[in-house]
Amino acid sequence: MSTNVMEAKKSVTKVRAMTQIGLLSAIAVILMLFEIPLPFAPAFYKIDFSEVPVLLGAFTMGPLAGVAIEFIKILLNFAVNGTLTAGVGELANFLIGVAFVVPAAVIYRRHKTRKTAVIGMICGALLMTALGCFLNAYILLPAYAKAFSMPIDALVGMGSAVNSSINSMLTFVLFAVAPFNLLKGTLVSLVVFVIYKKVSPILKGNN
Repeated sequence: MSTNVMEAKKSVTKVRAMTQIGLLSAIAVILMLFEIPLPFAPAFYKIDFSEVPVLLGAFTMGPLAGVAIEFIKILLNFAVNGTLTAGVGELANFLIGVAFVVPAAVIYRRHKTRKTAVIGMICGALLMTALGCFLNAYILLPAYAKAFSMPIDALVGMGSAVNSSINSMLTFVLFAVAPFNLLKGTLVSLVVFVIYKKVSPILKGNN
């Protein structure tokens, strides 16, 4: 095979990957609009399924593509819808989303089977939950409180209003943040597990 042909194929592959990253990012932004409130957490914790196209892209094109889709998703959403959280929510969404999709994609990439996909998604969900708890307790919630000039106790009070078990930052993280991320990781993983084999030929250009 000539060098020109190989370079042409590489160019086509790059263009296809860029197109898919853009398309999956756009789908993720649309999915961000459909948020589901939770009965055990304050109103600013809502589940959406925007990580589904991010994880699909990461499984198909690798973890770096997943990071790119997550980043573009946040930028597009910020440009189209603005922010209600002074950027704190967007930062949290990006960091925690990356913590979910990257380990899942890395594990799946080593041996592409259903078993490793499940193991990867479980590891991703657990890491997302652990990182989410740490970031919320020490960075995100304090930053959110500072951005809106409110004491941390006020945020804890918002948690207490919907969940009587919440009476401190520790219980806020344990009974709101942790179950929120575990539930989101589980639901996204289930959706991806069901649809990946059906959509992967399209994403890989084998349709």
